[in-house]
Amino acid sequence: MKRLFLLLSLCSFYTTSSSLLAQSVQATKEQVLAYTGEWKGERYPDGRPKVPEDLIKRLKDISIEEAWGVLRNEGYHTQYEGNWQIIHPDKVMAGRALPVTYLPARPDMEGPIKEQGKKEGRRGSSNSWPIDMLNEGDVYVADGFGKIAWGTLIGDNLGNSIYTKSKNGVIFDGSVRDLEGLSQIDGFNAWVRGFDPSYIQNMMVGCINCPTRIGNATVLPGDLVLAKKGGIIFIPAHLAEKVIVNSEFIALRDKFGHQRLREKKYTPGEIDQAWNDTIKADFMKWINENPDKVPMTKQQLDNFLKNRTW
Repeated sequence: MKRLFLLLSLCSFYTTSSSLLAQSVQATKEQVLAYTGEWKGERYPDGRPKVPEDLIKRLKDISIEEAWGVLRNEGYHTQYEGNWQIIHPDKVMAGRALPVTYLPARPDMEGPIKEQGKKEGRRGSSNSWPIDMLNEGDVYVADGFGKIAWGTLIGDNLGNSIYTKSKNGVIFDGSVRDLEGLSQIDGFNAWVRGFDPSYIQNMMVGCINCPTRIGNATVLPGDLVLAKKGGIIFIPAHLAEKVIVNSEFIALRDKFGHQRLREKKYTPGEIDQAWNDTIKADFMKWINENPDKVPMTKQQLDNFLKNRTW
């Protein structure tokens, strides 16, 4: 029944304009709850999962490959997307996704969307509506169907507003304009398909705070976003802690292994395969002696080790 409700909820956004008018421009809280039901923690008033700030901060320090590997083991095979143009390639961005879907404009749908937006008190062009919903730590994630010329979802004016509200940047399967101005916003970053001097035309918002597609990845409201030079990975909120703790543990193993190899205490063959009991005991002793290198709490580490097969 839950799956049927979810299917009907999603379909209601992409049928007729009269259905859209009945449902609002954004997903209802009930719909967001339905397709993020595995998250049991705190939520925003709009229903989006609110993954704790501590996890977002720690997420920045894990690698795309580590997170990807954990998600694959959990059965999530379509959470990564690469091949981006980035304003500041050496900067890392992490946060909670506010997903938005844009569509090629057509008058019989765009008109009702604008009217509904007015009824809901939304101001300005529809590409600015999601900005009004941003909270600190959010990432504006938009499917702009890869449009570059005349597909610039923001310029430096909206970029300043986005950073003021979210202290983060954007991920657009589309483009932006005013690259020089955007690059001067301290702390702001963007992963986009291209840069173009044109302004947005013949595009309309389809749905705000709904599941969307970014290349090969499916993004749900409240997913954790990890954006780096090598690409972007979207982590389901209910797996956030598991992905982060697993990734942190793998990084700890690597640090320990590299150190012991430099010290010539073990051979590469010993470190690069399943560890024996002697190496395991040495590793746990190393962890106890280097608490500053351990990002997770002792409770998180203990819980993790209960199920760890090494």
